[in-house]
Amino acid sequence: MVLIWLISPTLKGQEVSADTIPEHEKIYAKAVKLIDSAKYQEAIPVLKNAIKEKKDYWEAYNKMAFCKIKLKDYKGAEKDLKKAEMIMPLNFETTKLNGINYYLNNKFSESKGAIDSAVEIAKDEKIDDWELFYYRSLLMFKGKSYKAALGAAESAVEINPKCIDCMVLKGEIRFVTKEYNYAIKELNDAIKKMPAETPDYKAYKLRAKAKFENKDYKGAVTDWNVYLDGVPGEEEALVARGAAKIESKDNTGAIADLDEAIKINAKNPVSFCYRAVAKSENKAFQEALKDYEAAIKLKFDYADAYFNRAATKMAIKDKHGACDDLNKADGLGNTSAAQIIERFCK
Repeated sequence: MVLIWLISPTLKGQEVSADTIPEHEKIYAKAVKLIDSAKYQEAIPVLKNAIKEKKDYWEAYNKMAFCKIKLKDYKGAEKDLKKAEMIMPLNFETTKLNGINYYLNNKFSESKGAIDSAVEIAKDEKIDDWELFYYRSLLMFKGKSYKAALGAAESAVEINPKCIDCMVLKGEIRFVTKEYNYAIKELNDAIKKMPAETPDYKAYKLRAKAKFENKDYKGAVTDWNVYLDGVPGEEEALVARGAAKIESKDNTGAIADLDEAIKINAKNPVSFCYRAVAKSENKAFQEALKDYEAAIKLKFDYADAYFNRAATKMAIKDKHGACDDLNKADGLGNTSAAQIIERFCK
């Protein structure tokens, strides 16, 4: 008589799986779970334990470098990546991480070399990696190779259509190249796709600037409102919103923004100049003149302050003073002054 032992297929699979997974991989899996939960500091000692179990565990060195990059320990990450590279030369992940780590540590020449190498490896191994193209785009953007930067950013978005950073970068490139309509479109797409609970305020800031350049001043104010709700008390944003409010004929609102900006930094001539314009528009001419004086005291060669002060002086019938300011503005390079001098000061 032959006895047939019936073994549960499920139980048998579990026993085989548990028995055959090496200890270093079990430890590594624990570290990956911690990394997925953004517990980078906690993951590092776990990865070290994995390396104790397997001395040539280059994948663990890569993950440890990744954690250190997230923790901004770029020197530590560089050491781990060198160890990974010694064990497994020219592997894609180490090469890519080297490029990212060098970029974040402002070693742009080294970053370019590593990123270029990673691109070649990716081609050979048919790897599509959005992060590689994103950092390549950042490098090109920094090097002012805007067309190539845009192409790399577009490749990143093709691979990962949910990459908000990639879309914002495309908007930034378009803004720098003065393609404001395209910049707004890219940023619209990014803002629509970003989580409502964690908006990227940088996108609103950039879109506000693009709208201002596109003469959509009310739209710019709306975006600055969102940005300042998320990043309150930023001087640059207050000054920019003040400028947009002046163009929107909300001079009182502009003065309020510029008052706040001047409280933060009383040495910025631009804030005084814009506030002077707003006060002048509100017919508070003497107060405006005081602000122009403050702006010029802070920046003696401030052509726009002289030019705008001329308009205020014209409003109070001080033609001689206005023409004097227009001549100073013209001598300092203001491109509009000459035409007005020709009309009113000859």
